[in-house]
Amino acid sequence: MDTTMKLTKLFDSELKVMEVLWKEGDTPAKRIAEILAEDVGWSKTTTYTVIKRCHQKGAIERIQPNWICRPLITMEAAREYETTELINKMYGGATDRLVASLLGSKNLSKAEIEKLKQVVRELE
Repeated sequence: MDTTMKLTKLFDSELKVMEVLWKEGDTPAKRIAEILAEDVGWSKTTTYTVIKRCHQKGAIERIQPNWICRPLITMEAAREYETTELINKMYGGATDRLVASLLGSKNLSKAEIEKLKQVVRELE
């Protein structure tokens, strides 16, 4: 998978399709439609429309025959993009403000605090 491509914003509906592909791997569009019909109640037409948008954005490729869909971005790359967008939009690009906001609203256990300290030490 090419994770070096420039990512564009994936909307919630597009992320639903991507989640299926990240979990299942290469999957026929028909199977994606079946899964999303079960999980979120989408019609086949809705699913195919969202698949088409993902393809147009370069997030997936379609392989013939059987219209197999393959993710071109990883879940990690999409998460990184979305996190950066959130930090820029809500915290003016200041990661420390996001972390302070998250930690300020939670009662963390000693074990969770130690884990966070370890993460910070690894970043230094």
